[in-house]
Amino acid sequence: MMWHKEIPVIDLFAGPGGLCEGFSSIVEESGARRFHVKVSIEKDPVAHRTLSLRALFRHFPKGRVPDVYYDYVQGKMERQTFLEHPDVKMAALQAMSEAKHAELGKTPHEKVDAWIVGALQGNTDWVLIGGPPCQAYSLAGRARMRGKDVAKFEKDKRHFLYTEYLRIIERFEPAVFVMENVKGMLNSQHGGSPIFDRILADLRKPREGLTYEIRSLVVDKEELDPKDFVIEADDHGIPQSRHRVILFGIRSDVAASTPALASNPGRFLLKRKREKVGVADALAGLPQLRSRLSRGMDSKQSWLKAIRDTPHQLTLWRNDCRPQVEDAMRRAIARAEWHETSGSTFIAGVVNLGTKMPAELRDWYADPKLQGVLQHESRSHMSSDLQRYMFAACFTEVRGYAPNLREFPPKLLPDHGNVDAASIPFVDRFRVQVGSQPSSTVVSHIAKDGHYYIHPDAAQCRSLTVREAARLQTFPDNYFFEGNRTEQYHQIGNAVPPLLARKIAEIILDFMDSREMKEGKIGIRRRVGRAAAGSATVATA
Repeated sequence: MMWHKEIPVIDLFAGPGGLCEGFSSIVEESGARRFHVKVSIEKDPVAHRTLSLRALFRHFPKGRVPDVYYDYVQGKMERQTFLEHPDVKMAALQAMSEAKHAELGKTPHEKVDAWIVGALQGNTDWVLIGGPPCQAYSLAGRARMRGKDVAKFEKDKRHFLYTEYLRIIERFEPAVFVMENVKGMLNSQHGGSPIFDRILADLRKPREGLTYEIRSLVVDKEELDPKDFVIEADDHGIPQSRHRVILFGIRSDVAASTPALASNPGRFLLKRKREKVGVADALAGLPQLRSRLSRGMDSKQSWLKAIRDTPHQLTLWRNDCRPQVEDAMRRAIARAEWHETSGSTFIAGVVNLGTKMPAELRDWYADPKLQGVLQHESRSHMSSDLQRYMFAACFTEVRGYAPNLREFPPKLLPDHGNVDAASIPFVDRFRVQVGSQPSSTVVSHIAKDGHYYIHPDAAQCRSLTVREAARLQTFPDNYFFEGNRTEQYHQIGNAVPPLLARKIAEIILDFMDSREMKEGKIGIRRRVGRAAAGSATVATA
């Protein structure tokens, strides 16, 4: 059996660890990981707790994670007791060494550099990954921030957090980097100039004597347009319509020593799947739940009463599909009678993923040792919203697409839209996820508003749970998110889908393994190694 060298990885702006998870998941037959995340940095304290917990989990080979981990995520012990347990104590210390709680741009550069120097130990064949915060690039973020104060928007430091990523490239010269961000950055401007053009120029030449080729992972051509860097996750087996800019950077001397880049460039592109994965298949095996009522006494009977009243809200609604929608409502209400629970932080039981879920996803999600489902608990909703959810889900079942507010019955319109349906703002305010199609993009806003993420099953009459959002983002079922429910949603929405990260990591690994290091490159490697070693005198933390 051939043994391959482990490839170090540094992850900046790591969030809860989506990119880390994908890269770390690639193992040899022996069980050895091909990529080793040496340092991951995250500023949010709750996301950092999630990140460090998963670093602990990855310390153990697949199938050999101690039972005490499952006791902890099932709520049977406190975190500190868990971390001090003899079965995981050493792994916890190593996880603390890997996952750093720090804010790039505020934490002193000397401290960050010391972490990286200690992790790389002079190795120059390593990979930098990460996605600088995207609020200043996203369409919603730009509209919100620019509308409040244009001058403040122009000065927002989040426009330039990529320079922290750039600084690490300039300082440590990784062989390869993968940088992720929102599609909105392609259109974002600062001071009248496109931000994306500036980012590309900086990354191509971080400084004199250091240059990178910036490649697309989905398009092979000489001159790339900005849109060529966009990866549409649903084209690659991810059950979510998530479109993100992902840059594949290769140090120029490394590119020159890899003939396959020129002879077979299509080899280093993601392969599209023939069929897309729908929401219903991705959520297979998760227990069916009822939602809670947010006002008044919550009980199954009060919940049932609210949804039973939904057909009465169709009065004055003139639509040719009304009879079919009413039939769908009657069937949903009958099924709802069987829903007893609104879920829990852990629901014990066997999870049957069924046969319709693609085998790739079944293998990715499943963990028999978990013996149940984590963080699958419904939110509370007002009676009026429950009725909107039921109508929207039944309409979608009949029509095959989610209705906008202009198609809602007058009695189910939100208060601000009752006067004139033609002028309703935010016509997609209540969005059902269509079971046969990939979901809409799971973003951090799911933490504040479930209306955009209505479950396709009208009988459950609710928004998506944390675990369902995690499934759509392709987090394995044993991935535990720290914090309260709002914080859990926020982490999931901000993450890179781990399964997509794995597919990218497979491309990077194939590239790294295909390299032909010539004698003429040794001098370059030694020069870079000396530069890194020269920083070893910086105090470590």
